Amino acid sequence: MRDDEDYSDEGTSPVLAFLLGAATGAVLALLYAPRSGQETRELLNEKLRETAERGREAREQLINRGRELLDEAGNYVEKQKGAVEERKERFAAAVEAGRQAYREEKAREKV
Repeated sequence: MRDDEDYSDEGTSPVLAFLLGAATGAVLALLYAPRSGQETRELLNEKLRETAERGREAREQLINRGRELLDEAGNYVEKQKGAVEERKERFAAAVEAGRQAYREEKAREKV
């Protein structure tokens, strides 16, 4: 992967990669810590719950941001539709004005 590429081409989310890295680091740190098996398991479970909660929070934030972006895109599309319709009406009016001017000029030539 080039330095200027993002994770989207590989189907990996940077948030997911971070969370997996954090969880892996926490597990390794706990496994090498000088604690009893029970203490280590309890601490490991606590860290896994914390990581899962952070993952849920990140997921909710991403979903909310996605909804915001979708709303913004919808608003932009509607705004552009209005602008296109306005230009279409102005163009039609200009064409009609040109036709009317042509008819008037033709009528003057006949007189």
